[in-house]
This record gives sequence, C-alpha cells and structure tokens, in this order.
Amino acid sequence: MTRTDLRNIAIIAHVDHGKTTLVDEMLKQGGIYRDNQETVTCVMDSGDLERERGITILAKNTAVHYKDVKINIVDTPGHADFGGEVERILKMVNGVLLLVDAAEGPMPQTRFVLQRALELNHRVIIVINKIDKPDARIGAVEDEILELLMDLNASDEQLDSPMIYCSGRAGTASEDPNVPGTDLKPLFDKILDYMPAPEGDENGELQLLVSSIDYNDYVGRIGIGRIERGKIRTNQDVYICNYHNADAAPKRTKIVSLYQIDGLRRVPVDSAMVGDIVCFSGAENITIGDTITSLTAPEPLEFVKVSEPTLEMTFSVNDSPFAGKEGKFVTSRQLRDRLYRELLKDVSLRVQDGETTDEFRVAGRGEMHLSILIETMRREGYEMTCSNPRVLYKEIDGVKCEPMERVTLDVPSEYVGAVVEKLGQRKGDLLEMNPVGSRMRIEYSIPSRCLFGYRSEFLTATRGEGIMNAIFDGYQPYRGEVTMRFTGSLVASEAGETTRYGLYNTQERGNLFVGPQTPVYEGMIVGENPKNDDISVNPCKKKQLTAIRSAGADEKLLLTPPIIFSLEEAIEFITDDELIEVTPKSIRLRKKILNTELRMKAMMKARREAEKS
Repeated sequence: MTRTDLRNIAIIAHVDHGKTTLVDEMLKQGGIYRDNQETVTCVMDSGDLERERGITILAKNTAVHYKDVKINIVDTPGHADFGGEVERILKMVNGVLLLVDAAEGPMPQTRFVLQRALELNHRVIIVINKIDKPDARIGAVEDEILELLMDLNASDEQLDSPMIYCSGRAGTASEDPNVPGTDLKPLFDKILDYMPAPEGDENGELQLLVSSIDYNDYVGRIGIGRIERGKIRTNQDVYICNYHNADAAPKRTKIVSLYQIDGLRRVPVDSAMVGDIVCFSGAENITIGDTITSLTAPEPLEFVKVSEPTLEMTFSVNDSPFAGKEGKFVTSRQLRDRLYRELLKDVSLRVQDGETTDEFRVAGRGEMHLSILIETMRREGYEMTCSNPRVLYKEIDGVKCEPMERVTLDVPSEYVGAVVEKLGQRKGDLLEMNPVGSRMRIEYSIPSRCLFGYRSEFLTATRGEGIMNAIFDGYQPYRGEVTMRFTGSLVASEAGETTRYGLYNTQERGNLFVGPQTPVYEGMIVGENPKNDDISVNPCKKKQLTAIRSAGADEKLLLTPPIIFSLEEAIEFITDDELIEVTPKSIRLRKKILNTELRMKAMMKARREAEKS
C-alpha cells in the first residue's frame, strides 16, 4: 500500500541556518493558524532554555496540510551536541529538507546530518535559505553543496537532488535564484512531487518503531513513532520488543490512548495505519528504540546505532557548608533517580554509578549537551556538584586514542594570526584556510580535550566577532599532555561574608568572582590569579575601627566589578582539583578539598609523586 495522502519529512541543518523559522512560515501558510490568531516566532522552540539560548534542543513534530496531503514535519536540533536527536528521528521519516545558509554555506553539522540521511538512503531537497542576506553567495554555496555530496559518496539520484531558494523569514521560495518567490508553494509542491509517499502492508501484523519519548503528568510516558506495518487502535493489546535485546521476553501492554499530530496539537484518534506518525500512552516501560508489535507476531525492528559519547563529568551530592540551603532535591537517591530518568528520552547520554554512592559518572556528546542537563536539573530544584569534563579515551589496535574535533572558525582577517597561534599551542592541525568576503574561514583538526576553555579565549581574541563551530571527527592516537589553563585560583581561607576592605586587598592579586556582602566558605574560589598558582586569600577581612575612622570609610574603596560566570564558562574554567557547586539560585566554584591545610598537604604529595615519576 502507498499512502499518497501523506509525506513524512525532517528538516536538518547546521545550527542557526533557519530551520525553526522556516517551520513557522510553513505552519502559517499551511493553514494551521486562524487569520486573526496571534502567533509567536520560533513556535517549535517551546522550552525555556530553547527560547533563552535561541537554539533547538529537542526534536519536535508538527504537521501541515497542502493539496489534501498531510505533511508530517520534524524540526531537528542543529547543534552538534544534540546530534543523537537527529540520528534517531531520521528513522521516522522518508526524506529530508537540507537547509544551508546562503552566506555561510555547508558547515560541520551540515556534513554530519547529511551523512546520516544519505546512509539511510533518504531523498534530499536542498533548500538554500536566507537568500535575501546582503552577503549571500548563492552560486558558490551551490558548488560547495555538490562537493559535499560527492565527498560523502552520494548516489547519482542524491547528486541530482533538487534545489529550492528560500527566505524563511519572508516566507518565500523559488526554483530560480534570480526570480524572487512570493510564498512557499514551490517548496510544498517539490515536497509532494519529490518526496516518496510512505509504503507498507496495511493488512500485516503491527510494527511501530518508537523514536521519541514524551512525558505528561496525567497520562505518564508517551511514545512517539511511525507505523511501519499494519494498523494500531486504542485499547489494543500489544507487545513491547527490542531488536538489540532479543533474549528478553516481550512485555505485554495496552494502548490506552492514541494521538496524531496536526499543527501544534495532538488530536485523539481511534486508529492509525501504516505510514502515520502517532503518539500513544499506556505503555509505562516504553523506551526509545522499542518496537510495538501485535501479540501474534512479535517481530522487533532494528534501531539506528547512535554515536557514542565522547565526554564525561562526575555529578555528586553537594557537600559544601551551604549544602541544602537552596535546593529542593539534595540526596543521592533523588539525584540518581533523576539522572537515570533522563536516559529514557536522551539516547546520547550514558549514566553510571561512581566509586561512591554519592557519585555518578555522566557521559554526553559535548560540553553543551551536559550543561543543558545540569541547567535543566537546577531549574527543577536539584542541588549538586559537578567536576570538570574529561574525554573518554579508546584503545584501538593496542594504541591509546582520543576523540578529535573538526573545528570551523569564521574570523575577521585581522585576527587570524592570534587564532592560529592559540590553536597551534593546543595541538591543532590546520586543514584549510579560505577567504570568505572580508573574513577568513579556517578549519582545524584538534583533540576534544584541547578545546576546553578555548571558546572564551577565542571570543576575546576576535573581539567578539568570531564564529566557532565544532563537531566530533573520529578517534586518533593520543597527542600527549598539553596545558590548557595558565592561571590559578584565589581561594577563600575562611568562612564569612565578604567585605569591601577584604575584596579591595584581594583584587590586587587578580580578578574577582564575588562582590561585597557575599557569603563564602573556606575552599570556595573567589577569583582568578594571573599566575599558575593558587593563592589563599581572606575576602572577609575587616579593618579595625579607631576613634578617627568611621564605619562608612570602606565605601570609598573602589572595586572592580566581579566576573559572573555562566554555567558553560564555569565548566570551562575549573581544573581537576576543582568543582562547580550548582543550586537553583547559585553557581559557585570551589576546591574539591575545602580545608586549606589538607589541600596544601595533598598538593605537596602530588608534586613529590610527579617528581619521582
């Protein structure tokens, strides 16, 4: 059976190439909204973090109707750290729209998502977006896309993929770059003409591959996936199977409720058939990669193998003197339950119990991937400490190998020298350097660990004008030790509340991270030392009052405004012997060993052992 009334597509692209904006216009022109209905921009980015950061974190489903055909659309993340979302979602669709910025051209994540689509033999419609930008270079970008397709060993049909020229913000599309479009009809028509209609056995035994998981307080866990064979209906008894766990017995459950997506709503339905993307509840133990089958033929479907994590952090119970003052969930059991619950919907994440009952090793695709998890948890009321990120090494043919990143940097020409010098110090290999207008595009291959802490350096070196993107690029032999941080920490030597007098004396040693009247504890990091050594300071020190000195005299002391770290900046800053204390209200930096005397003894012991070796 061929479903001529249905198309299933995903929109894939590099971060900030306009996926969500284009979906906005497709929804408007697909008749989802009333004429007088108020709309918002980037409506698919529904999460608070997504709106604040201006990026898509989770893949989301929507649908529009055009010429009596329902088009299911999946909006996918563009950031490399959320590539796992893209990999599993591609199993749900029959074709993709590849968005490419008309000025930037193909970027690292463009290569990654396109490669995954080509491996699944999906048809591709290339959409060159933002053609109305002043620096658009449409002809050059077309050539770059074709080169990329050839580089990825695309088939002859994929090399002949049609191109559409769009302005997502204006809601226009055209098949000719020299003829401006008036609406998105050329894009819709191309989707109907070129994208294959879903096919399958309507009368066969049920097979539904679960590609995504949602949660609702009223109905519990909600599975989302495409029906590969047969039909599904409400109140149907089914089996839950898993291809990659063939020894496990199928679990019996019931489909309590069934929904199809229409626009931004989930519409209850009594049944659905092959090709439909559906949401269902009732199966409490469902996970991503499971197959819903009939009771008579429990035949699971193979799920896509998601790329392994490359980065690991240790999450542990907060044991600072301020523990439990700001958080709602503070115990190891609560922390453990929350982390393992995240595994149900994030296929790129790995969680393992640590060496103690209070520690958990959490591995992900990158710093942003893990920082989003931490930020989400702190907003939910969790309190914890986090270590600095560590790369996950592999032994390949007896050789220790480390994960590599392919880094693309877009910088003004006058700052190229500073960027090249820094990346050279961090064991980066220069691959390409090409001028793009008044800027220079540089590509490097560099160990993942050597990028820790570089993003802020990069922005400083380019006066905030540089653009940096990185994507995992396989494993290579370990390249030896390299120093990433050349500064030390200013560490509070006693507990109390900071004073202007104490901070005034402290700021002579380096940059401050705290302001006056801030509670601190022994071992808490209150600033940065320009030299490579840690210094114990007392920011709570008070000047003794005399008969001729008033209490308000300290107000005349001028303090440099403190540096307030974001969570990502804090992760980049800390070293092996430091932690981040994360609470719903605060982000503090601290030493692992808080006691000054014990910390100095441990430091001297480590130095002696290093000298011996």
